[in-house]
Amino acid sequence: MNAKPRILVTGASGFVGAAVCEALLARGVEVVAAVRRADGAPAGTQAVLVGELDANTDFRAALDGVNAVVHLAAHTHRGEADGERAAYQRVNVDATAALAAQAADAGVARFVFASSIKVNGERSVRETTGEWQRHAGDALPRPEGPYGESKLAAERLLGEHAARGAFELFVLRPPLVYGPGNKANLALLMRGILLGLPWPLGAVDNLRSLVYRDNLAHALVLAALKTGPCRGTYTIADCEFSTAELVRALAQAMGRRAWVLRCPDALFRVACLAVRRPGIYQRLAGSLVVDSSAVRAALGWAPVVATEEALARTAAWYLGTRR
Repeated sequence: MNAKPRILVTGASGFVGAAVCEALLARGVEVVAAVRRADGAPAGTQAVLVGELDANTDFRAALDGVNAVVHLAAHTHRGEADGERAAYQRVNVDATAALAAQAADAGVARFVFASSIKVNGERSVRETTGEWQRHAGDALPRPEGPYGESKLAAERLLGEHAARGAFELFVLRPPLVYGPGNKANLALLMRGILLGLPWPLGAVDNLRSLVYRDNLAHALVLAALKTGPCRGTYTIADCEFSTAELVRALAQAMGRRAWVLRCPDALFRVACLAVRRPGIYQRLAGSLVVDSSAVRAALGWAPVVATEEALARTAAWYLGTRR
């Protein structure tokens, strides 16, 4: 990399992208933000308007003089309707193909791609040893829905460019990402805690990996800036909880009491089926565990924010939104 690298970040205004830009700027890096709207770039970045993301998106101006790309822009996991499937293809696959081809033409040295653990699958099972199966970057992909399938398709087309020597490819597959500003699963848990809802999870035996936004951003920045070879596909997490443990930890961070009840797992499963919400059971009672040892070795990565502090920051943000 040059003495002062110039890095392109897509999805720069997003939940993870903003943290990546902040971390890069703190290191004195020139950050180019490819944005869809003129007002969408984080402060301190050089905004380049690229418009909507599809097969025809022109990234050439944004790629000018760039050493590496951190590609975060994506249509996130929202469902499996036909319209959603088309959006996954258009944004996650077609736009990535356009960016990859243009990055190769521009002579970009490294392409860092934020994929998803959903490429590996939706669940972990117990091994015969009693330990949880841990997903890793070199495991056989088993996506179960269109979002994971689109991310795998993007990985594969990027891999074709890398195999031809167009650029080094570094792929990171995170599980649930949490932190201030996250409006997905953890926000729903915190809302339930704030409302004093009972959680029938005390008898559920599960384990889920998570990663704090700033810790994920730190890994992406290390990958973009690392000198010497930096390639491969990796999974990453910085903590793991059963859902009951996570509810208790969030409640403690929020200064609230968690009502965790010991409801038999089978009864909880039947109740989810009875209300025609089988997905709720998988999200709350299912397991999904990853192995971070390879990315730690490849990047020398370690979390920059401890889990207790990460949960405290997340809880403080959420409580601030309720005032």
